[in-house]
Amino acid sequence: MMQAQLAPSSSTNAWNPHARTQLRVALVAALTALLVLASLALPSGAHAYPPDMPSKSQAQSELNAITVRAEGPRTGYSRSLFPHWSNQGNNCNTREAVLKRDGSNVVVGADCYPDSGSWYSQFDGQTRTVPSQISIDHVVALAEAWDSGASSWTTSRRQAFANDLDGPQLIAVTTEVNSSKSDKDIAEWVPPLSSKRCAFAKMVIHTKYRWGLSMDPAEKSAAQTYLNYCSY
Repeated sequence: MMQAQLAPSSSTNAWNPHARTQLRVALVAALTALLVLASLALPSGAHAYPPDMPSKSQAQSELNAITVRAEGPRTGYSRSLFPHWSNQGNNCNTREAVLKRDGSNVVVGADCYPDSGSWYSQFDGQTRTVPSQISIDHVVALAEAWDSGASSWTTSRRQAFANDLDGPQLIAVTTEVNSSKSDKDIAEWVPPLSSKRCAFAKMVIHTKYRWGLSMDPAEKSAAQTYLNYCSY
């Protein structure tokens, strides 16, 4: 005797519109979470900041600890007292290492100089595809470092500072914005893009703290102002 087929229950997920809507929402949420995690795992490249960027709370603690005093005289300063760009191995110097680190789809030749790639400049939001149009900025300018304590350093320490790849002291930016910044401190210059001023303050504070450099009162005030822009 044949058994009669039962119609699917309206309470099953396959036939319940409400349940199917909930399933779609859950799937979208899961996919969104996976995309966020994937973006956090991406290596440094275009639109990425230099390494060792501090949180707002860490930068605030460091800013509070930085010695505040008037800047010393610039007497005797020369960029040659901060030797750069140092050999980083594999035929790369520091400049070329930063170009590789901060660029997107960078292809280099045997001499490590980029043959192609693109670079997003955090300070002014411009993108360049010609490496000669990109400069490597010392976030804390060499002359500013000299005024803030580096004048008493050994040459080897100044060289390490000028080639610091471990912290947020070096960043690839357009030659135009690098020229406008020159050797100015944070009280005298900040990125044209207001959305980047929080990150810039963090980079300046963390660099000065890591290297034991001082700030004058105007710098300290400006650093605090722009750190206050940060939400995290």
